[in-house]
Amino acid sequence: MKRLLVYLVCTLLLAMVASPVCAATTQDKYEAYIARYYKLAQEQQRLHGIPASITLAQGLLESAAGQSKLAVVARNHFGVKCHNWEGDAVKYKGDCYRMYEDVAESYEDHSTFLLQSRYASLFELKITDYKGWAKGLRKCGYAEDPKYPEKLITIIEKYDLQRYVKGGKKRKTVEIEEPEIVLLRDVYMAWGLLYVLAEEGDTYDRIAADTGFDARDLAKYNEHSRKTVLHSGDIVYLEKKKKKADKGYDKHTVVEGETFRSISQLYGIDTKRLARRNKMRYNDALQEGQVIVLR
Repeated sequence: MKRLLVYLVCTLLLAMVASPVCAATTQDKYEAYIARYYKLAQEQQRLHGIPASITLAQGLLESAAGQSKLAVVARNHFGVKCHNWEGDAVKYKGDCYRMYEDVAESYEDHSTFLLQSRYASLFELKITDYKGWAKGLRKCGYAEDPKYPEKLITIIEKYDLQRYVKGGKKRKTVEIEEPEIVLLRDVYMAWGLLYVLAEEGDTYDRIAADTGFDARDLAKYNEHSRKTVLHSGDIVYLEKKKKKADKGYDKHTVVEGETFRSISQLYGIDTKRLARRNKMRYNDALQEGQVIVLR
């Protein structure tokens, strides 16, 4: 039975921040992705007749070279939504997306998705006709973006992905060696935001060292001084908080000891915006039982 994880509660390996690839250029990231996954694309071509160049280009585009939230959290490299999916899933930006155990499963499910009757016309094209496949995907309804075919074609030509269709000849560029990833922090998601839980006595410098982020950015995201000493269980967001709470979370009733900042951390929203929304200052004291408007 499908389990919809409205807010991700499983532990994930945040490769995009634990790896030196973070600081690389877009081309470096694309080259690293290609070097890592081209064999999966070739295997799907052998099994199902889908051009490896198309599969790689879609994976690169849909997953931001493996660094999108869906790719990191759900190993979903093709943006495939739930539909009749009965496996684990994540809710992201109001839509349900499939969640996979590994990237290989995402590649296999992408092929299965394209084997539906609505995409049958694609398989009448030559496996080398990447332009026809790119335009056909858009025509068959895979993507709404009118420039989707153009984007795929540009990626295929820029990175010479056709060589993988023609037998997978060795690339002229040197393949980027995959760094060893060490899990230093458990990373979670809530409200569409990535976060970690602090340990007693933690500092932003220590968390930054473990995740690859800049300590100043982390302190700014969480509206703290960089020198703040954190307590066990404190939420530390790894990205900028939202302007307002998600739909369905309109109000919050204050309990003893809560502040605008503690409430803002609870819902992943900016403290000062929250205070202004309630016509107060962010450092004003709150009373138990007081109702705070969240959106």
